[in-house]
Amino acid sequence: MTWVRRLGRRLWVFKMLLVSGMIAPLRPDKYLRMGAVIRRQGVTATTGFSLAAARRPKGTALVDERGSLTWGELEAHTDALAVGIGALVGGPVGSLAILCRNHRGFVEALGAGAKLGADVLLLNTAFSGPQLSDVLQREGASVIVYDEEFAGIVALAGQGVDGLKEVVAWTDAPDAGPLTVDALVKQHLGQRPGKAPRAGKVILLTSGTTGTPKGARRSGGGGAAALAAMLDRIPWRGEQVTVVAAPMFHAWGFGQLAIAATMTCTVVMRRRFDPEATLALVDEHRATGLAVVPVMLERIVDLPTEVLDRYRCDSLRFVTASGSRMRTDAVTAFMDRFGDVVYNSYNATEAGLISTATPADLRVAPDTAGRPVVGTDLRIVDDEWRDVPQGEVGKITVLSDSHFEGYTSGDSKQFHESFMVSGDIGRVDETGRLYVVGRDDEMIVSGGENVYPLEVEEMLTAHEAVREAAVVGVDDEAFGQRLVAFVVPVPGATVTSDALKLHIKEHLAAYKVPREVTLLDELPRNATGKVMKRELVADGGPD
Repeated sequence: MTWVRRLGRRLWVFKMLLVSGMIAPLRPDKYLRMGAVIRRQGVTATTGFSLAAARRPKGTALVDERGSLTWGELEAHTDALAVGIGALVGGPVGSLAILCRNHRGFVEALGAGAKLGADVLLLNTAFSGPQLSDVLQREGASVIVYDEEFAGIVALAGQGVDGLKEVVAWTDAPDAGPLTVDALVKQHLGQRPGKAPRAGKVILLTSGTTGTPKGARRSGGGGAAALAAMLDRIPWRGEQVTVVAAPMFHAWGFGQLAIAATMTCTVVMRRRFDPEATLALVDEHRATGLAVVPVMLERIVDLPTEVLDRYRCDSLRFVTASGSRMRTDAVTAFMDRFGDVVYNSYNATEAGLISTATPADLRVAPDTAGRPVVGTDLRIVDDEWRDVPQGEVGKITVLSDSHFEGYTSGDSKQFHESFMVSGDIGRVDETGRLYVVGRDDEMIVSGGENVYPLEVEEMLTAHEAVREAAVVGVDDEAFGQRLVAFVVPVPGATVTSDALKLHIKEHLAAYKVPREVTLLDELPRNATGKVMKRELVADGGPD
């Protein structure tokens, strides 16, 4: 890149940050305080919280079921908690684990870990005891901050981790029980930790839908350029209000929290997702942004009409979603009721934001993941690393400035000519829009024919009696694999397995017709809304 192009890129980044309000005119003393924050903490994924406190100390930082905290109060709490955890451990904290739902305790623990220079490990709230134990041991956690509801699995997991210190973040009886975040904050309020011995990283776990979740290290997440690329596509504005419903332990929810802090936006959160309560929070706080995972948007539009009619949500500028495929009817239904505000992003724990579909894209193609963001290049390649023709399906590979820093196990993603192999397969149409077809390891080979489950799933959900569907491959002596479908009917609808097979046969090739169709009340999902297909086969599918 020539110096002219580099200069042009930097000017564009500055323009996007200025237009969004991320950069704003401030008093000289605030600039000095923000500079001191960077000198003290460096630039990490969580520096934005302290920068927001320097910029707007009396502004509201977050709102949860317990009320609100200003940025200044949040900064003081994270200082105190860092001092308290440091005293509890009695030495450096290498890795601090957080097992919390969306509430202030999660944010306080996140900030405290950063100030201690610890690697902060964000844990899935759906973990079993053995899963939790495996991850805590693998990541070398010395402290775990958790909600009281998870005390049972923490006790089980903690048996295999020597010297693990426990701190409870959310409890319904704050004056009783074990050591709590509130108690440490109260005890050390007004104290500040010393300068961290190193810049800690946030360790995000992959979704683990096809295997054991891996820990992926991320620090600054691509810096100002990556933030500008996101702002170019999604209309965030500084010092406004965003409801973050997506789980913050996951890469997508954590990213929305971090962006909100960087933009000094008030974050409104609730411990458990409820579709109607989410709409109520948007209206009550006049939120301009709403961050969800796709299944949340689907649950909102599935509310009865009389419930939806109670909420206007006319303050919304954007609803940003990522994490899994969205039902196309849900995207259209939401925008028909609340306006063209949905932005669907293709995001990866290992690569950050890759592409975003704007409302205009979704009106034309509601199943698209949009176009790559500025600074990101895509190649769709075959097994020999050759570019496939436009419109054909291949491996999605990504080149960007936001790649992660490797898995904590020491492994990394596969790369080819600097492009990261995402593990997904997809295609690009004549307009440059990306369509994610599914996971590379989910492709089913039946009788020598390749079948992508998504194609069959979409055809099933096109049936008027089907709400959602999942298709998997199971071993078959004659064909290698055979297709099995799991279908959730629309409430009140009646449909048979034979009728659904006939529906597929009328629209797709015969080898794409599932051999078995099982009707279920619901599909098993993880905490971020992704369908856990291996559980379908293990718990409800044919042998």
